[in-house]
Amino acid sequence: MASEVNTDFLHNKKLDSIAADILRPVGITQGFIVWMGFLGISLLACIYAYYIQFDKGLIVTGLRDYISWGMYIANFVFFVATSLVGMLISSVLGLIGLKWVKPIARIAEIIAVAFAAIAGLVIVSDMGRPERLPYVFLYGRIQSPIIWDVTVVTTYLVISTLLYFLPLIPDLAISKGRMGHTPKWLQQTYEILSVKWNHTPKQYQILMKAVRIMLILIIPTAFAIHTVTSWLFAVTLRPGWDSSIFGPYFLTGAFVAGSAAVVILMYFVRVNYKLDKYLTTHHFDMMGKLLVLVSIVYLYFNINEYLVPGFKMKTAEAIHLHDLFVGEYALMFWSVQLLGLVIPIILLLFKFFRKPFPMFVISVFVLVAAWFKRFIIVVPTQDHPFLPIQRVPHEWMVYHPTIVESAITMGTIILAVIIITILVKFFPVIPIWEVAEEQNELDSKTKE
Repeated sequence: MASEVNTDFLHNKKLDSIAADILRPVGITQGFIVWMGFLGISLLACIYAYYIQFDKGLIVTGLRDYISWGMYIANFVFFVATSLVGMLISSVLGLIGLKWVKPIARIAEIIAVAFAAIAGLVIVSDMGRPERLPYVFLYGRIQSPIIWDVTVVTTYLVISTLLYFLPLIPDLAISKGRMGHTPKWLQQTYEILSVKWNHTPKQYQILMKAVRIMLILIIPTAFAIHTVTSWLFAVTLRPGWDSSIFGPYFLTGAFVAGSAAVVILMYFVRVNYKLDKYLTTHHFDMMGKLLVLVSIVYLYFNINEYLVPGFKMKTAEAIHLHDLFVGEYALMFWSVQLLGLVIPIILLLFKFFRKPFPMFVISVFVLVAAWFKRFIIVVPTQDHPFLPIQRVPHEWMVYHPTIVESAITMGTIILAVIIITILVKFFPVIPIWEVAEEQNELDSKTKE
């Protein structure tokens, strides 16, 4: 993102064309009502499932004494991981000065805001006594990793929201007067949120400074959020978690999941909103290359994570690895590694598979595999406690998520989709002023 903005683009006739294209899908349509109705009904069913858990307790889940972290914690790690893509796209690539990220930066921030918001909510689903959540803040100890987790998740959500909202302000001001096809309440919302923006050079100067500060601050915050999450596992002595590389291991995995999520949303926006002029094949090609890069790094950490304990073959580690490689979790483990990592890397090395639709299909596999990868990290290592399992029911020895548990987990995913849908449908999903400014610069260079 440039440090100075040339406001000449405001007087360029192309601004009207760009604004018209990007604002055309904004508002309430019949398709939006049907989609939100489907999501709303589905969410109500999931809320009822949570009511059952709230009323009966965690006994309605598959969680027991031996496996006390299950699908909920895997879901939490997944949401935290995917939310880090806002930092990767907007901050790291943006500060480097890569101009191709401009049209997709807001898409990345939408995912970051939605997933970070739901990540905190997922923790509540894992609590048998959710009314005691305030005690974490009132009586928490600085030595407790959960305090640091809650702190960095909240901080990351605040910064991500600011990074989404601040660059949106000029677009809201540009959109006023061009929103005749939208409901009056939405036009009034634009009026309020644009905070009397009138496109003066001084305003843009302040905006760019504020955004740059946020871009810098979010990098250590994003690293902290997932590093602390990884430490929730790594500070234990359990085989499979007792690892010194969990910090970078989790971070690189987060970039893989987040990049796949961005590609999926890019594809939906491009196809459903007819914005292929702004989300071009070049953007998908570059995201494909980025996905290959982060996947290769993540593959390295995966090899390291299993090769080192496999070489030493301590008794407990050997049992854990046996379960993953050829035992109960083998099908899930190899499916995740092959379909979510190895095969996508190979395919994306070829330009054909970096086109929009192949990229979309590959990213769906990568994102689904990313969720199951978190399940593999969380659950199998709890199957073999240090003390013998004696005189307990058989169902306490294994973990199988119940329908209630699965419905609550699905509810959090639905809620994230609802947030993304609202942000994409009610506000410009492509930054109007940045695209117009870039187009103005290209026109000026052409004339020269």
